[in-house]
Amino acid sequence: MHAETEPVARLRDVTKSYKVGRTEVPALHDITLDIQAKRFTMLVAPSGSGKTTLLNLLGCIDRPTSGVVEIAGQAVAELGENALSDFRAQKIGFIFQGFSLVPVLSAYENVEYPLLLTGMAAGARRERTLSMLDAVGLAEQRDRRPNELSGGQKQRVAIARALVKHPQIVLADEPTANLDSATGAAIVSLMRRMQAEVGATFIFATHDPHLIAQADTTIAMRDGGLLKTGDLAQ
Repeated sequence: MHAETEPVARLRDVTKSYKVGRTEVPALHDITLDIQAKRFTMLVAPSGSGKTTLLNLLGCIDRPTSGVVEIAGQAVAELGENALSDFRAQKIGFIFQGFSLVPVLSAYENVEYPLLLTGMAAGARRERTLSMLDAVGLAEQRDRRPNELSGGQKQRVAIARALVKHPQIVLADEPTANLDSATGAAIVSLMRRMQAEVGATFIFATHDPHLIAQADTTIAMRDGGLLKTGDLAQ
């Protein structure tokens, strides 16, 4: 019971700067934040406010310039590059606004791909992949390639791919940005249903009011810092 109440991510005094030529360009400053498990958490901010940088730190794609990032109980700084890559593959799923599907692979193969990286046995891999495609309503389209799918179907494949390995955290960068409003609303409902089924924590960077309306927690940012957090869960 205690584990469910522990934050899935902790950041303490985190800063991130990038070098552009000889100049240090700050992207994040003094971020101290806990993100609770099994919730819909929204990062809401104008463009250039640092929310994508923050997602990259939470996704173990990047490391902070200073401060402590702890994901699923693991201090990221303690992991070497190979261990960090393995940790990311096991614990974190990603959903992108551009879908980022492999164009030469079928829907089935795109969803199966993360399981290949984990070394799962073929029979278990097939069962898990088919189950996830069925869960997102794409069992009948499993042999189609991305160019044979609508935008909404592509995003369903991307959601299935993110969730198929049962990650603790799913990071989504503007996941409805390339969809019309009706399709976007359907995708939001699907993500909420899948979140309840698999128990993952979803962390979004978004401007979509339909998605923001579903938030359990909102985190507002400006100029690389936090403005406020709002807990909307009952």
